[in-house]
Amino acid sequence: MAEPGAILQAGPEAALQAAEEAVTVVGALLRPESPATLPECREAIDRVDAALATLLERRAALAGIVQRIKPVGGFAGRDLDRERALVKRMASRAPSLGEARLAPIMNAVIEAGLHLAEERAHR
Repeated sequence: MAEPGAILQAGPEAALQAAEEAVTVVGALLRPESPATLPECREAIDRVDAALATLLERRAALAGIVQRIKPVGGFAGRDLDRERALVKRMASRAPSLGEARLAPIMNAVIEAGLHLAEERAHR
C-alpha cells in the first residue's frame, strides 16, 4: 500500500484504486454477513481472501524492511519467542482456530516472507 500523500500525487485513478483496495480490506473485516447459499458463501470467502492477500503482501513488505535492518537477518535471525507471542496474540483474536492451528499458518507466512526478502536481496 502506498502512502496517502503519494496516492494523492499520483492522481485520481490511483486514489480511486487505493480507495477500492481499502474497501476490499476493511469491508471484509467489518461487513456483517450471513450468507445463505453456496454462491453467497463463496463470494464472502472470496472477499476475505482478497483482504487476506492484501494484508499478506503488506506483511511481506514490512518483514523485508525488518530483514534489512536486523543485524542478523534471514532464517538465522528468526526470533522464535516473538513468533510464539505472535501466535498467542493471534489466537486471542481467532479463538476457534487456536494456537495449534495458527502456528503452522504463521510459520508458513513468516517463511514465505523470509524467502521473498532473500530473493530481493540477491537481485
